[in-house]
Amino acid sequence: MTWLITGGAGYIGAHVVRAMREAGERAVVYDDLSTGIAERVPEGVPLVVGSTLDGELLSRTLARHAVSGVVHLAAKKQVGESVEQPLHYYQENVEGLRVLLSAVTDAKVPSFVFSSSAAVYGMPDVNLVTEDTPCVPMSPYGETKLAGEWLVRATGRATGLSTASLRYFNVAGAASPELADVGVFNLVPMVFEKLTEGAAPRIFGDDYPTPDGTCVRDYIHVVDLAEAHVATARRLRAAPGTDLTLNIGRGEGVSVREMIDRITTLTGHGLPPSVAPRRPGDPARVVASADRIAGELDWKARYGVEDMISSAWEGWLRRHPEAQSPS
Repeated sequence: MTWLITGGAGYIGAHVVRAMREAGERAVVYDDLSTGIAERVPEGVPLVVGSTLDGELLSRTLARHAVSGVVHLAAKKQVGESVEQPLHYYQENVEGLRVLLSAVTDAKVPSFVFSSSAAVYGMPDVNLVTEDTPCVPMSPYGETKLAGEWLVRATGRATGLSTASLRYFNVAGAASPELADVGVFNLVPMVFEKLTEGAAPRIFGDDYPTPDGTCVRDYIHVVDLAEAHVATARRLRAAPGTDLTLNIGRGEGVSVREMIDRITTLTGHGLPPSVAPRRPGDPARVVASADRIAGELDWKARYGVEDMISSAWEGWLRRHPEAQSPS
């Protein structure tokens, strides 16, 4: 089976490509390289450079490579940027998805996996977020992901396309140093950057109603995330007409302060964090219930927080050798 992986030159996408190949699946990468890196695409995997807004190129690609399933990862994903540029986010994330689904259904591709996000939940006031927790996104980014889920589900119901929407929680780690996250938008690389500069990591708010006053999040290793995509792809292939919505998380909360403490311990950098005011819209706690994905796919995360930090740090040191421990 051949899977078209949009955004397959990105951080998460490259891991999905690797996992698919290790599972014996063929992959084709479709990426505009706005944030993706061509060198991440393995030798022997075709790379088509293009936008999901280009319906003609998508249709040619699906036909040329006899694509039988799509994993759609390509999207704009920065919450703050989405607030500043909502029209751009809706154009890329929703219209791009519509164009892609049109090409997919015209080509009669039977399976479609959609990259969604825990951002669809907004600020849930629950201990564990289930897939039935009400979705109240707080940013245009989260809105586009929820709208994308609606569009994917409606298309599946109308056409028979097997679909799955995977709601990612906080992704970290790397399968190998060359595949590490090069962006500085998530907590782990943000802390790495501060430590490299010799500056204190920042905590945004320490007065939340949590055990240590800092926000609590669910972190998932990118290798586990990629393997969840393989399990999902196999389920869609085996069960035509499937319609799944699944959280991908570990079901374990880690506070921001605890995460920073673990990072400084593992990296050998002992700078204590500084506390800054809360950021608007940060929920106190967002931790996944992972029960449904375990039941549906017999999938469970294998890696812990230390694995995420140590593998991400190896990748960071590859690009920033000056960040070696000062001790």
